[in-house]
Amino acid sequence: MKNMTLWNIARACHGRFVIPTKKRGEAVCPKAGMGVIRSASNLEAAGVVLDSRKVEPGFVFVATVGEKADGHDFIPEVFAKGAIGVVCEKEPEPLPGPCIIVEDSFKALRDIAEFYRQQRPIPLVGITGSVGKTSTKEFIASVLSQKYKIHKTVGNYNNEVGVPLTLLAMPEDAEVAVVEMGINHFGEMHRLSQVAKPDICVMTNIGQCHLEFLGSRDGILKAKSEIFDCMNPDGYVCVNGDDDKLVTIGQVHGKRPVRFGLSKENDIYADEIVSRGLLGSTAVIHTKDQSFPVSVPLPGAHMVMNALAATAVGLRMGLTAEQIAEGIAEVQAVSGRSRVVQAGELVLIDDCYNANPVSVKAAIDLLGLASGRKVAVLGDMFELGEKEKELHGEVGRYAAQHGVDCLLCAGGLSESMCRAAREAGLLQAHHFADRDALLESIRSFLQPGDSVLIKASHSMGYERIVQKLEH
Repeated sequence: MKNMTLWNIARACHGRFVIPTKKRGEAVCPKAGMGVIRSASNLEAAGVVLDSRKVEPGFVFVATVGEKADGHDFIPEVFAKGAIGVVCEKEPEPLPGPCIIVEDSFKALRDIAEFYRQQRPIPLVGITGSVGKTSTKEFIASVLSQKYKIHKTVGNYNNEVGVPLTLLAMPEDAEVAVVEMGINHFGEMHRLSQVAKPDICVMTNIGQCHLEFLGSRDGILKAKSEIFDCMNPDGYVCVNGDDDKLVTIGQVHGKRPVRFGLSKENDIYADEIVSRGLLGSTAVIHTKDQSFPVSVPLPGAHMVMNALAATAVGLRMGLTAEQIAEGIAEVQAVSGRSRVVQAGELVLIDDCYNANPVSVKAAIDLLGLASGRKVAVLGDMFELGEKEKELHGEVGRYAAQHGVDCLLCAGGLSESMCRAAREAGLLQAHHFADRDALLESIRSFLQPGDSVLIKASHSMGYERIVQKLEH
């Protein structure tokens, strides 16, 4: 990792550098400039990780206190595995190797990642929004990979821990980074922007998520807009021009955002959209200078929006229309995000990673494209604030009015969803106390040929339902 010596890491995170010395228990600090620490401080990290199980020879381990484990307990183990240093909040006794002592290991992780980002000033695309960040990230990465070596967010690494780890995992040969950035409190996006320093900012939409902490959609817009705080002032902003909140963004650093959407009023738009059911859709994308056909391999109208976002970024990064179309055609679904699975005589729509009212309605629309009986397996949506029951009821009514034949839902909040669905005329609506109760009975509600949507907030653990039905 370029310039990632222990000395530079200590400076980046404002830590106190201590190493074992000949005298038992003695330690020294880099601020003293003593020659005894020179050889240790010049060691260069091969990687920086938070998980002791991922430590390899030459790595630096950042010890944090988690809900289930204290990373400080694993410091001797990581040195035995070949770590060259540890960042930690308390000095081990005895001292097994070079340590950098900090007040807050999570802040230190961000500081270290920010320093490494400065060593790797490659173009970085930051993606935020209420819904569709991960799918949009996949579209953008697939498009840009037609011309560049891409490094992208893996899994759910999109928060104040995940973004720094994503940047620290950036390989030496990466030419562009595509980074998903998710938040649920004010100030978090500012800190992520400070670490990532995006050159291109993409905003997918402003929906009804994290209302418990952000208050309203206007609050969500304000919090998400913190992504602009530390972006490259010469950078580029792309927003969904069909979103009533995002369209209010006038200028960022003196420049008007590029807008994409289905409306012809946008800078980049799509029309002639033809659904191919669960096989995706075809469309024609129009820009200021050209029009070209695309094949979107993932189902749902929202995937066309993702293709438009990728087009906006691809054009900025110098790709041709042919390269953009090829990248869109090659995009693949991520597990838990609108992944279509043939599971015996069932067709599963695995969209279980997370949920809010906007994304659940979009998923119900997607289910409507499927053949056979349509079964929605839904669960609680969290962080919706004081209107949480009302919003769950709204989703239940939407399911009843948009072709769902059977609704199975679990969790305390989903009782409102089930009740509203029944009131709207959906007789086959069933509620379970929790996910495990639903798991135990779900097979008895399914029939050969059913298309089954599985979706809930991440902490509901609905991936267990997908796993059961797949096997």
